[in-house]
Amino acid sequence: MKIKQVILRHLKLDLLEPFTTSFGTEYNRDFILVEAKSDDGISGWAESVAMLDPLYNEETLKTNWHILEDYLIPIILKNEIKHPDELSEKYFTHIRGNYMAKAALEGAVWDLYAKKQNASLSSVLGGTKKKIEVGVSIGIKDSIDSTLDMIETRLGEGYKRFKLKIKPGWDVELIDKVRKVYPEIPLMADANSAYTLQDIDRLSALDDFNLMMIEQPLAYNDIIDHADLQSRLKTPICLDESIHSLEDARKAIKLGSCKIINIKIGRVGGLTESKKIHDLCLEHEIPLWCGGMLESGIGRAHNIAITSLPNFTLPGDTAASSLYWAEDITDPEVTVENGIIVVPELPGIGYEPSMEKINKYTIHSQTYHLS
Repeated sequence: MKIKQVILRHLKLDLLEPFTTSFGTEYNRDFILVEAKSDDGISGWAESVAMLDPLYNEETLKTNWHILEDYLIPIILKNEIKHPDELSEKYFTHIRGNYMAKAALEGAVWDLYAKKQNASLSSVLGGTKKKIEVGVSIGIKDSIDSTLDMIETRLGEGYKRFKLKIKPGWDVELIDKVRKVYPEIPLMADANSAYTLQDIDRLSALDDFNLMMIEQPLAYNDIIDHADLQSRLKTPICLDESIHSLEDARKAIKLGSCKIINIKIGRVGGLTESKKIHDLCLEHEIPLWCGGMLESGIGRAHNIAITSLPNFTLPGDTAASSLYWAEDITDPEVTVENGIIVVPELPGIGYEPSMEKINKYTIHSQTYHLS
């Protein structure tokens, strides 16, 4: 497979309503859209999930553009790619970190590869599920009543799991009131690294509420303190920001740092590494679910494909496009019916990028050819 051209586009989509976590509040989403064209004119698509600011991790939109432009794109333009696995296993190995940049380009190559096989991205990844269950992530609201109203709305739409963002001072009272109103719904809390071991009493108090999990309560780069915390909690800990690779997952499992792992394709460096983490967790009976980064429909399509693998047994965060965007950039948009997404069977990601909408929201673009 010879790639003759790569196009980077900086897009900006406005969120329908602000989304607040312990990191801060987002009002819109700037992201890099990657298009990789083969010598026979077929395009593969993916997006970078890096944020404008280095809040979730150290990567940003600008650093991703730099790494893509100066390092990664020249590599794939001058090499024949037999299989997308070669990118992470052969061509990108000398470049440390920059997982989201690597994942964005690798994802476009995976989409292109699947299309050239006339197969769905799900099938070439080894997916087995035809339908996936999805949940919804609810950011920090201005009141508990607003949170309850949002849960009621999303429950009516059929979502299968409810994730509440928490932080010190917005945690135990919130979960307590939600549980009193909704004692049976599948409920989890996501801390985005907002706590330390000094908060053990507050975190232990969450054991009373029958939560599915507490996601990433401690430091973003920690697996040691999480092992200590997990030994003292009944509620399963799910690791997110701490897991960047197969090796991170192996060590976390060995240490007992978590009982569940969240895979975000961008965070772990791409679909190839996601598959490897999936296989390891399947072997060790560690359930997986797919997290979200406020992706457009193209990023959501990649999430749907990886979630079709068998060990993604918990509902992920790939909610409908209409929950976040007045207008998404794919035709059709990602839709959810009674908490279920049907996995596309069309070649590639299964959602057609709309060039009219992409051009409408593009701030800047750059095309790269083999010189």
